[in-house]
Amino acid sequence: MLACTPFTVVSYFFMWYVPPFVSGRVAWYLTFYCLFQALTTLFQVPYSALTMFLSTDQKERDSATAYRMTMEVLGTLIGAALQGQIVASAHVSHHCTVNSSVNTNDSWHDTHGFPDPSDPLSHQAKVYMIAAGVIGGVYLLGVVILFLGVKEKDDPYALNSDRAIPFCKGLGLTMKHGPYVKLTASFLLISTAVQLEQSNFVLFCTHAADLRNHFQYLVVTILVSAAVSVPFWQKFLQRFGKKCAACGISWMIPFAVMLVTIPNLILAYFVAFTSGLSIAASLLLPWSMLPDVVDNFRLQNPHGKGHETIFYSSYVFFTKMSAGIGLGISAAGLEFTGYKAGICRQSSDVILTLKILIGAVPAILILAGLFILLFYPITEESRKETKLALEELRRSHHSTENLDDHKERTSV
Repeated sequence: MLACTPFTVVSYFFMWYVPPFVSGRVAWYLTFYCLFQALTTLFQVPYSALTMFLSTDQKERDSATAYRMTMEVLGTLIGAALQGQIVASAHVSHHCTVNSSVNTNDSWHDTHGFPDPSDPLSHQAKVYMIAAGVIGGVYLLGVVILFLGVKEKDDPYALNSDRAIPFCKGLGLTMKHGPYVKLTASFLLISTAVQLEQSNFVLFCTHAADLRNHFQYLVVTILVSAAVSVPFWQKFLQRFGKKCAACGISWMIPFAVMLVTIPNLILAYFVAFTSGLSIAASLLLPWSMLPDVVDNFRLQNPHGKGHETIFYSSYVFFTKMSAGIGLGISAAGLEFTGYKAGICRQSSDVILTLKILIGAVPAILILAGLFILLFYPITEESRKETKLALEELRRSHHSTENLDDHKERTSV
């Protein structure tokens, strides 16, 4: 994590830098965007797997996961606020005006106040580079705190003689592990639904619900609701179980459908609030359930080690896949129906597509994901049984190592 951080910060900065040439800018931004995504994945895999090396107690790991997800949502909120405040001076108000003297289809015009961003020395280009530098500095600070403040613990269940599982063999074993397959398939669909909801909610409020002056506050409502509800979901899953808590992901469905059919400002804020609750549940639950899957795998494969990173790396891959699928569906649907960026009034086909993308499609994906989750075999009772079995395994391993040490000293 420490090694990739400087390169991550540099690639992020150059994503917002305007190069002096024009012809190769597409390749420039594509290169640094792909590099940034690869480096963040390189960071995210060990960072996520670190939960398994903080404690062997299931409740402590669930608590650490809840704290982590709360801080991630708060970090997103703080980052958006910092970026927005810094770059605000580069933009002036953007209004849509109606000109009744022209054809209705073209009667909505954009009144732009944006300077030319293609000039590397423009004020707009400079403030975006300043914002990138500030965000990069915050990222460095967070990594330093992580490196100095978090201590890893060795795998308490593994014997010194145990060998690490080769990656290809371990990947094959994880893909055949029933609980992991069901968990991954379920949250692949759910994460895709949440991605669709997040990426199209602002566009829907702007073009379909005529709430373009409120979308910033709606986004803040979603983030604040998600941040403050993570502790609630943590308490809920401790009391009622993780599979029961998964039902909270579906809360956004009826209100999103209502907003699609009855666009209304108050309803939009209520949808934003409930969407934040559902997003918090969808963020917390898979990362809280994944350690249980790893424990279950450990119990079935007691003489292997190093499998934690295989589980977490493959799950990070599936989360990236869900984001790509969601963005691909959105981009393809809007492109097919004739969406044009920057204009105030979109066609009726685009508005219908936005309604489908935040209403029908997420509802179907979430319900399908929850249906698969019904077959997830790890219950609260089986978690307790696994915990007791692993504690017994640790004691037997400890006794075995003590006996081996005693024999070695005796022979010497």
